[in-house]
Amino acid sequence: MSIFLGFAATNTGNNLIYMITAALLSFMGISGFFGRRNLLYVSVVVEFPDEIYAGRPFPLKITVKNNKGIMPGFLLRVTFESNEVLFPYVGTKTDTFKHLNISFPSRGKYSIETLHVCSVFPFNLFIRCIKLKDVYEYLVLPEPKKCHLPEHLQRQMTSKGEKPSQKAGYDGELISVRQYRPTDPIKYISWKATAKTGQFKTKELSSLAFEPVIIDFDNTNISDFEERISCITYTVLYLIKRSIPVGLKINDKVFKPETSHKHKLNMLRELALLTRVATHKNI
Repeated sequence: MSIFLGFAATNTGNNLIYMITAALLSFMGISGFFGRRNLLYVSVVVEFPDEIYAGRPFPLKITVKNNKGIMPGFLLRVTFESNEVLFPYVGTKTDTFKHLNISFPSRGKYSIETLHVCSVFPFNLFIRCIKLKDVYEYLVLPEPKKCHLPEHLQRQMTSKGEKPSQKAGYDGELISVRQYRPTDPIKYISWKATAKTGQFKTKELSSLAFEPVIIDFDNTNISDFEERISCITYTVLYLIKRSIPVGLKINDKVFKPETSHKHKLNMLRELALLTRVATHKNI
């Protein structure tokens, strides 16, 4: 429209058309200046949780940092692949974050290589974008699928069973009665002791300790490769949630039984990167 009016003003010599053309060009100039300024010194940080499971949505934390000292950021839209999240306003020298629920269909390594920040500020005439150079790599763990525990695990758990532990918990025998804490379940309140003292008291029970269990990937009787990985993932989560030490054997690699969070992630990451070539039995 500006070009058309410019030709019209040149051909007709009409001062009013010259003024309209100048106003439009000024409007475009202001839009370009502030639009470009809006995207300057803007950075994005993407944070993934420790546990990302295939087929299950998870909250992806996206933080936009505005490093400008004078001008806030307006209508900043972060896009990558088919996902996007809008930040209407980011103050000067501040950062704002949002969570975006996304999911991935299968296990394995993924990466975000094309991350853009776009904006229609100030007049919605143009969409301006900048491409960020940051590359984010992450690992998607296998999808846990509920299944019957493998036979050799059932035999191990049935034969070894559980034994009492001196550690505090909510499963075993009564150890003592102590002062109530806000995080204690209500069902463990000792009403008899509470009535005597006039203060809430909680029954402290011992926890149950289980004998270690080792999962042998090759001896798990599930023919489908992906189903076997999903079942073992579910089993690992099931056992660790119940404080049962669990280990994993894949070919010549052995993870000794533990119940720690780091140990769980190490086993699941090994399963996430497993390929058919890596195993040779029951496939």
